[in-house]
Amino acid sequence: MEPLVPLPGADEAELTRPDADEVTATARGIASVAAPSDGLTDLQRVLLEALFPAMTDHPVDLADVEPVSVAEAAGVLRPRNVQFRTRAVQVALLAGMILRPLPADVVDRIERFARALGVDEGMVGVARDFAAGSFGLAAVDFQRNGYTADWAPADRHELHTSTELASAWDLAVDDPTLAERWAALGSLPEGSLGRRLWQLYQARGFAFPGRPGSAPPLLAQHDWVHVLGDYGTTVESELEVFAFIARANDDMRAFSLLAMVISLFETGYLRTGAGLFRSDPGHLSVGRSMALRVADAMRRGAWCHDNATGSDSIDFLRQDWFDLAPQSLDEVRARFCLRDKASEAVEVGSVGPWERGGISPFQLGAGRALAAGEGRPYETYGAQPAATA
Repeated sequence: MEPLVPLPGADEAELTRPDADEVTATARGIASVAAPSDGLTDLQRVLLEALFPAMTDHPVDLADVEPVSVAEAAGVLRPRNVQFRTRAVQVALLAGMILRPLPADVVDRIERFARALGVDEGMVGVARDFAAGSFGLAAVDFQRNGYTADWAPADRHELHTSTELASAWDLAVDDPTLAERWAALGSLPEGSLGRRLWQLYQARGFAFPGRPGSAPPLLAQHDWVHVLGDYGTTVESELEVFAFIARANDDMRAFSLLAMVISLFETGYLRTGAGLFRSDPGHLSVGRSMALRVADAMRRGAWCHDNATGSDSIDFLRQDWFDLAPQSLDEVRARFCLRDKASEAVEVGSVGPWERGGISPFQLGAGRALAAGEGRPYETYGAQPAATA
C-alpha cells in the first residue's frame, strides 16, 4: 500500500496554475495509473492529450510514456490541496472508465492513487462495479455516491414543480402549471434566453415539463445549457453539455454527471440514466474530434464565474432559469463569464442548436410531427441534421 501523501497546510498549498513541468509529470502519472497492462489505448491517449492543454494551456505528449509507480504519481501532487487532487483522480477515472472491458488492475491502481492522495471519490466504487460486470449495482452506486446522493423530496424550488419529487430524476407529466410556465417562454422577446429555449423545444418536438412524454424536470434543467453554451442536441453535444456542467460545479460529486453520460454514450455500461437517457455507445471514440470537444467544454465550464453571486462554483442544474429567462442570451452569458468555444473545437464539429449538425434526424421528425399536430407551420430556426444535403 502506498504511503499517504500528506496535505499541505493552508499557508503551504500551491494555488497557482501548474507550470509545464508539473503538467508533464501529472499527465505521466495519470497515464501510468489509468493505462491497461499493454499501455494507453488510442482513445485514452487522445482524450488525455486533449484535456491537459485545455485545462492548463500546456500540451502533453503521451506517446511511449515511461510508466511511473502509483506512489510516484501521487507524489507529484504533494503541494496541491484536496480539490486539485480530487480533480486529478477524476481525470484518471475518466481515462479508466472509457475502457471496455475495464480491467480490475486499472481500477485497483486508481483506487490506490486516490487513497495515497487522501481523496474520497465515490465514482471509484462505480468503476469497481464496472470492472466486475456488476452493472446493476453500478447504477445504484451512481445514485448513492453521485450528484443526486443528497436529494430530498423538497428539493424542487428551482424546478417549479407543483408537487414534491420522490427522487431526483422523477417525472412530472401531469403538472399543468409547470407546463404553462414553460410554454409561456414563447411570449418572451426575441433573442432572450427563454425564447431561444422555447424555440429549441418547438424545433425538436420536445414536450414541456409537466406534460406527458416530457423529461424529468431536473434533467430538463440541462436544456437551458444547450442554449447558454451553444451546443446542439445530438448525442455528441450531450457529452459536451454534461462535461461543461460537471466542471463548472466545485461540488466534486458533479463529476458523476460526466461519468454517467460516458457510461451511456461511450461504453454502454449503463442501460439508462437521468430518468430518460438510453444507452447508445460509441460516441466518444469516433476520433480525435470528440475528445477535443469534451475537453473544450470542460475548459469553458472551469472558467465560469457568476457575477451576481461572486461564486466560481455554479450548479447549472439547480439554477432558477426562469429568473433569467427574460434576459438576452448575451446578458446571461456575460453573467456567467462564458468564454467562446476554442476554434479547434469548432473546426472539428462543435455546433450550436441552430446550425447544421445541431439537431438529429429523429428530433427533426418529432418537431415536424408536433407542428402538424398543433396545426402550425414547422420552423427549425436554422437547425439542420448533419446529413442534410
